[in-house]
Amino acid sequence: MRLVGYRSGRRVIVARRISASTALPIAELEEFWEDPFRWGESAGERESEPIALAAVEQVPPVRPSARVICIGLNYAEHAAEGSWAPPRHPTVFARWTASLALDGDAVPVPRNEPGLDWEAELLAVVGRPLYRARAAETAGAIYGYAPFNDLTARTLQKLTTQWTLGKNTDRSGPIGDIVTSAEVGPIDGGLAIESRVNGEVVQSDSTSNMIFGIGELLEFLSQEMTLNSGDLIATGTPSGVGYVRTPPRFLVPGDVVEVAIERVGAVSSPIVAA
Repeated sequence: MRLVGYRSGRRVIVARRISASTALPIAELEEFWEDPFRWGESAGERESEPIALAAVEQVPPVRPSARVICIGLNYAEHAAEGSWAPPRHPTVFARWTASLALDGDAVPVPRNEPGLDWEAELLAVVGRPLYRARAAETAGAIYGYAPFNDLTARTLQKLTTQWTLGKNTDRSGPIGDIVTSAEVGPIDGGLAIESRVNGEVVQSDSTSNMIFGIGELLEFLSQEMTLNSGDLIATGTPSGVGYVRTPPRFLVPGDVVEVAIERVGAVSSPIVAA
């Protein structure tokens, strides 16, 4: 099942995509995320009529209260290309849900930036509360996955020791449909992940090469912070980002960047001026 979101008055509705242009409403956002596993893979089929996605305002099917927890330097080759030692513990930073965007949304280059940098990531969506969980106990806790581009304003990122500014510029977090774990299937063997700029492959790897797997991340993050249903974990990007190239390469107005992940899907973003 592939999930999308749209506005209906002041409400946000979670819907199941049934084609490129249509979806079946399932439930209001908060009701859905109270227990996402209660909705089967055919949710909405008997209760709802299809809606045309072009006729509604689409939004990410994400709780406003959700944490967008990002993991940095989670591929050894990516750490090395930036002259970082592989971390002993997950490197954690945060986004706000306000930075999220949808497939096809135009992403502006902030003023005083040479461009934006691409970072293809697998996004894991928590499906039930976790507190002091052990990695071995987290099987089945991930409700679904989505392709994610952690677009980064490098000048802002490097202004301080914290990465918050460079990781939260407007519409800099494009997210694709949330795809249920049941549809994606087991990912223990890894998923192919890549990013493309104007059709050219600039990152290509497998999620099997993450330093910290999803179970380890859930254990680490939940030790003193309860993870809630609907929280998002961006699991890190592989090597091949733009700022370490010689010369550095950035996304500029007119470029189109796409993140594609095996069995999960893709998210594409045209880049525009501020």
